[in-house]
Amino acid sequence: MQGKGSSKLKVAVLLSGRGSNFEALAKESYTSDFEIAVVLSDQPGARGVTVAQDMGFPVEVVNRRANELNNKRFNQELVTVLRRYNPGLVILAGFMRIIDSAFIDAFFGNVLNIHPSLLPNFRGAKAQEKALIAGVKESGCTVHFVTEEVDAGPIIAQQKVMVLSGDTTESLSARILAEEQRILPAAVQAFARGDYALTAGKPRRILWSDSVQMGPLGDFLRKKS
Repeated sequence: MQGKGSSKLKVAVLLSGRGSNFEALAKESYTSDFEIAVVLSDQPGARGVTVAQDMGFPVEVVNRRANELNNKRFNQELVTVLRRYNPGLVILAGFMRIIDSAFIDAFFGNVLNIHPSLLPNFRGAKAQEKALIAGVKESGCTVHFVTEEVDAGPIIAQQKVMVLSGDTTESLSARILAEEQRILPAAVQAFARGDYALTAGKPRRILWSDSVQMGPLGDFLRKKS
């Protein structure tokens, strides 16, 4: 972690499970223009929570149990907790809850999600399984801005992964995850540098490197001058 007074972009990471994408972000943060201000989970027993605690990052839990918090109140609590850390960017990294419009409004233009498909294909849960059922020859992962419609925000980056003969959901998921762990830190670093933003303006396409395929940035994106 960075010390007080750091000029790095403060990032909040939301997770529900293993936290493997969080780990990739954490490793990159030491030499990048962003720092992880807090890790927030809805699952106190999640592996990602333990990993974050062991690495010394601040951890918060908003535990949504059945009949305890309705979705509106749950989202309100998420916002309340996150505002204490004043993040400049919120990342949904395997966060298995739907965030609502109030959450999005609170951090609009500063919320990213990583999804295990080449959006707009296979939105929602079980994207890898849906790809196999559909019989596609390639799948992959997408980093995108979060808007109210699930997995429909402007695309920032995509990386293709070939679907192999005999692939299972587990084997395809593992190869996609490896690419998620490459493009998510790259997307966050580019955001921290000010390479792109969610705003009205002329659509552009930004290329980072030959190894990372960038998605069309859409009508609401521009490259910052």
